[in-house]
Amino acid sequence: MRTLLKVVRTFVHSFTPAQGAKGFSVLECRLGYTQKAVGEWAVMQSRHCSMSVEGRSDPSMLRHLTSKITATGPITVAEYMREVLTNPVSGYYVKNDMLGADGDFITSPEISQIFGELIGVWCVSEWMAAGKPKALQLVELGPGRGSLTSDILRVFHQLQSALNGAAVSIHLVEVSPKLSQVQAECLTGERTQVCVSDKEAVYRTGTSHTGLPIAWYHRVEDIPKGFSIFLAHEFFDALPIHKFQRTEKGWREVMVDIDPEEPEKLRFVVFPAPTLASTTLIQADEKREHVEVCPEGGVIVQKLANRIVEDGGAALIADYGHDGTKMDTFRGFRGHKLHDVLLAPGTADLTADVDFSYLRRMAGDDVVCLGPITQRTFLKNMGIDARLQVLLRNCHDASTRAQLIQSYDMLTNLEKMGQRFQFFSLLSRSRLAEPQEEGEGLKRRKKGRVPLPVAGFSELGLQ
Repeated sequence: MRTLLKVVRTFVHSFTPAQGAKGFSVLECRLGYTQKAVGEWAVMQSRHCSMSVEGRSDPSMLRHLTSKITATGPITVAEYMREVLTNPVSGYYVKNDMLGADGDFITSPEISQIFGELIGVWCVSEWMAAGKPKALQLVELGPGRGSLTSDILRVFHQLQSALNGAAVSIHLVEVSPKLSQVQAECLTGERTQVCVSDKEAVYRTGTSHTGLPIAWYHRVEDIPKGFSIFLAHEFFDALPIHKFQRTEKGWREVMVDIDPEEPEKLRFVVFPAPTLASTTLIQADEKREHVEVCPEGGVIVQKLANRIVEDGGAALIADYGHDGTKMDTFRGFRGHKLHDVLLAPGTADLTADVDFSYLRRMAGDDVVCLGPITQRTFLKNMGIDARLQVLLRNCHDASTRAQLIQSYDMLTNLEKMGQRFQFFSLLSRSRLAEPQEEGEGLKRRKKGRVPLPVAGFSELGLQ
């Protein structure tokens, strides 16, 4: 316990400007656009009733969808999302760089490096709590531009003494060829090699700026066996969902169809008969009138849980979400504005809030689930307040100080990202088990030995 707290406190209270910055520039090396990004995110949040209908279009995707619907009938929302986002020819994630102030949305690692640093500290703390395995695999699902992993690698480099010679490797699950190139440039510079063999699970390899091996994969199941810390930041919200509506005849699935009055437009319809999804994915005791279910997310959580049980490790999920209370959350984003999900398909990001109650149910009883808790609570438990004060004390540039304060407010304010984003974790049951021994016919706790607290989900007294 003392060693864990010492490591966490050492980093939180240390002065660590971003690598490669000139002088003090905790944000400048990545966020020349911080103020613009924060401003546009705030504008986007304040316009949740307006829709963006102008800008680029993708007629090829619309033609593909209308041809598909004409041939087979209405398609599920899940199939619509899968085609629009990941179609290998014209999918939104396949052909676009959608992140940052000039893209369609902004993520917390793009707001401030402090976010990624604290996630890095969390990874180290869970590795230590597991008994400091000889190998540590950091796995990120949907790494975006690579900013989060980049910040974590800087933490790993600064805590080399704590990692005590562990064999650290980086494994990224990314379906977008364009984004994998952006990630490679961020994390390795030009030091990557593309693998062309279809027999290889890895499609790109490289070495980080700090000398760690990095590999790219298309699927979670391709990650090598071994103790792993899995991270999924704004990953599950983009996975395809099925939508269901309660009717007088029972649950019916919401589908996407061609508008008969305007054949160049799409519309939602409630399918008149039960579907396989509507008869298998709804819980018998469901109270809501409208439900969104992400079976693909459930499958991935099951895979993460199985890996944690078999090989050890932990998973940290951070996303827009709720604990089984919300109903209709399916929406689109383009240019930092809400966008009609059926308009100009292929030109906007599609997302739905993560139902953490569903992920907990799918994870099963072999792992422990913590959360969801708000981003504000998680970051404050990780010591963001102390970290901010350290950085401000070492910063003498007024503009950079203002950016630090502004980004802190963006991440923790309950009216901004602090409430909207939730943190959720999967842990091995042995992680929280109290050591016991046999004695006098009863199991009794060994003196002085209790499970280490889980950083972020417990107050560690770092202020």
